[in-house]
Amino acid sequence: MEWDLVWFLALAIIEIVGSVAVVLSRKLVHSAFWLAVTLITMSGIYILLKSEFVALIQLLVYAGAVPILFLFGIVLTRRGEEE
Repeated sequence: MEWDLVWFLALAIIEIVGSVAVVLSRKLVHSAFWLAVTLITMSGIYILLKSEFVALIQLLVYAGAVPILFLFGIVLTRRGEEE
């Protein structure tokens, strides 16, 4: 078995687990963290495809900015616990 296939299978399993966890997480903060994990592993798959520029943009824009914006939105719009 070649190492590229091993790395791809490992990243694919992490990607599937992360994307299922995004959907099934009960807390929005946990969902945003799983989204970051999913996007980072997608960047790893781009590196395996020899597309380094797309992997870098994936890390900077999607894995870096989008979950942070989600977290800011969650924190800033969260209201006090209603009784």
